Amino acid sequence: MKRIILVSLFTFLTYLTYAQVQQMTLQECVKVALDNNLTVKRSVYNVETNSINLLGAKGNFLPTLNLNGSGSQNYGRNLNPVTYQYFQGVTRTVNPSLTGQVLLFNGLRNQYTYRQNKKYFDAADLDLQKAKNDVIIAVVTNYTTVILNKELLENAKFQLNSSEQQLDRIRKQVAAGALPKSNELNQEATVATNETNLINQENSYNLSLLTLKQSMQVPASNKFEVVVPDIPMEDLTITQSPEEIYEISTKNLPQVKSALLKVDAAQYALKAARAGYYPRLSFSYAAISNYNSASDKARYTIDPSGAITQQTIGYVGGDLSQPVTTPVPQQVFVSDAYHVKDQLQDNLYKNVGVSLSIPILNGLQTRTSVQQAIINRELAAITVKETENTLRQSIETAYNNAVAASKTYAAALKQVRASEEAYRMTKQRFDNGAANFVEYQISANDLFSAKSTLSRSKYNFILTKKVLEFYQGKTIEY
Repeated sequence: MKRIILVSLFTFLTYLTYAQVQQMTLQECVKVALDNNLTVKRSVYNVETNSINLLGAKGNFLPTLNLNGSGSQNYGRNLNPVTYQYFQGVTRTVNPSLTGQVLLFNGLRNQYTYRQNKKYFDAADLDLQKAKNDVIIAVVTNYTTVILNKELLENAKFQLNSSEQQLDRIRKQVAAGALPKSNELNQEATVATNETNLINQENSYNLSLLTLKQSMQVPASNKFEVVVPDIPMEDLTITQSPEEIYEISTKNLPQVKSALLKVDAAQYALKAARAGYYPRLSFSYAAISNYNSASDKARYTIDPSGAITQQTIGYVGGDLSQPVTTPVPQQVFVSDAYHVKDQLQDNLYKNVGVSLSIPILNGLQTRTSVQQAIINRELAAITVKETENTLRQSIETAYNNAVAASKTYAAALKQVRASEEAYRMTKQRFDNGAANFVEYQISANDLFSAKSTLSRSKYNFILTKKVLEFYQGKTIEY
């Protein structure tokens, strides 16, 4: 009883698992792929990096302003920077300063660097779009392959079911003596062949579904089924030539625009490197002060209105009756100490100036930078040609595939109609004993092959035509 309950529970859970398999449309698959794709994420960070570089290039136009300060405690004999006298003992010093600089001219290096970074920022944004387009194309291709293999799998199931039903009828006819035993054995071989075909189609379907999951960067254990949309067969004609599609795509697709922007950026980088040959002119300003504890003592000042007294400083010839005096103005007490605030205010030093730097010889660094910038510009131009060639080749390949698929589809459609009628007539003759088993089997195989070819050509044409439309800036939708 316990075993029966466990088996029933397992069967019920298995049913729930398969019943809850998620159904995903093409748009949902694309969204998941864009959210998970690491190349897209890397491109997002590349845009942010170039945005930061652009902000830094803007900051080069701003003046610099720095607030500095230092403090120390000195022991023994040291110089008092306030009085420029040596002092023996322990002193404390404070030295604040405010400095800045404004760049007036440097050969327009900052302007060229800003324009270079602006081009790189715009190119990075286009590279992000290109990365997304690559993901979309990959998902659409894999999604279409899953739909195709699913249809081929259904055809294989139908063929196997038909052959099994036919085997059942033949067995009854053999048992009744209406057909020889060899017909039953041949039909059993046909059923076995169709079972093998079904297994192969199941493997192809599972592999294509796995490829779709990998392009979405989700685990293979993620259970979902694709929604098979109602895709009507489109017009088999393509009105535009490959050259016309290419001209439109160069104006819509981001990869060509990005490559051209990088050429412009390389040109600005070259101009910025050549700016190293020009002089550099800048305006500077500073405010500096200091404090020393050796001067931190009582303060006196001269009273201009006070009485002047005579102070003896010596005697003539040592005769005490002939003193030598000097006038000493009367001093007034100001404060008991020369405080930090007062010293910093009294010792404030201000400076403004203009500096000019003319490059004469710097170890060929500027020349080396210019030569490297020239090479980078040429490499960027080559990248443009490579991008254009790759795009042109992709369009030409897709165009040729679409034309071939349209012709194949038209021929396969006629073949299916003819094969269906031939199979119907052959089956009727076989059931009446007018046709042998070999004729019947050949007719059934021809019909299955024609339907498979029709399905492949249909989806190949739809996919390639959608890709050509995508190159022209249109959205792929099923």
